[in-house]
Amino acid sequence: MKILLTGGRGMLGRTLRAELSEFEVIPTDLPEADITDEHGINEVIRDCAPDAVIHCAAMTAVDKCETERDLAYSLNALGSANVASACCRNGIRLIAISTDYVFDGASDRPYTEFDHAGGGHTVYGRSKFAGEEMIRHHCPNHVIARISWLYGAGGPSFVHTMLKLADGTRPELKVVSDQIGNPTSTLAVARKLREILNRPELTGTFHMTCEGEASWYDFAQEIFLLAGVSQKVLPCSTADFPRPAPRPANSRLEKMMLRLSGLAPMPDWRQALAEFLAKEFPEKGL
Repeated sequence: MKILLTGGRGMLGRTLRAELSEFEVIPTDLPEADITDEHGINEVIRDCAPDAVIHCAAMTAVDKCETERDLAYSLNALGSANVASACCRNGIRLIAISTDYVFDGASDRPYTEFDHAGGGHTVYGRSKFAGEEMIRHHCPNHVIARISWLYGAGGPSFVHTMLKLADGTRPELKVVSDQIGNPTSTLAVARKLREILNRPELTGTFHMTCEGEASWYDFAQEIFLLAGVSQKVLPCSTADFPRPAPRPANSRLEKMMLRLSGLAPMPDWRQALAEFLAKEFPEKGL
């Protein structure tokens, strides 16, 4: 199977290139593949003639999206429309990566794939939801994979940031405890996408976050525990760290479509984190 990646040099793209070694994976990224160039990206996809496109390219800098709204919509909405149109035109299956930010974060339970999503309260979320809608309209043969709280080899990620800050120069770190989500490794996502690739009949929207839930404070504590790092962590509120883009209080995603499709569950987030730390930081002897 031949797979073309957009955003192939990003964190998830790098993991997919390494993990999907049994496939012929062709990574693309700027400048050779510009998803905002409708004609250009169609030529790239047509000439490559892959069996599937995994569309990772996006503007994911949440705060930057607030100040560069046109760029966010150009990449996340129109860019996705261009990729979807090219896939449909050339008879190619599309697997597109989306985000928990398409929800407003106000629910008191995890969101399922059947809950209403309108883009939430951020430009990032609204532009990604617009991209989802473009994909649904332009390419019926698609899978939209929503992920969140992602970390992976090489970063940048919350895991890398926490371990960098715990360098012995800070007696304590304050970490937000009133936002809840599903910490998720790129490796877990890549393995689930392999299952999706091997089920060509599957279409629709799937949540692909790790099982279990945590606050950022819980996440930080588990990172330091598993890494054997002695670092004092104090809980704080979202209000203590105001950001240009509001963060959702609830980013939890329920994996209903995985169950309904007979796919294996995602791994527990602690298990996935332990595996990642052992691979990413072998010098710690994990």
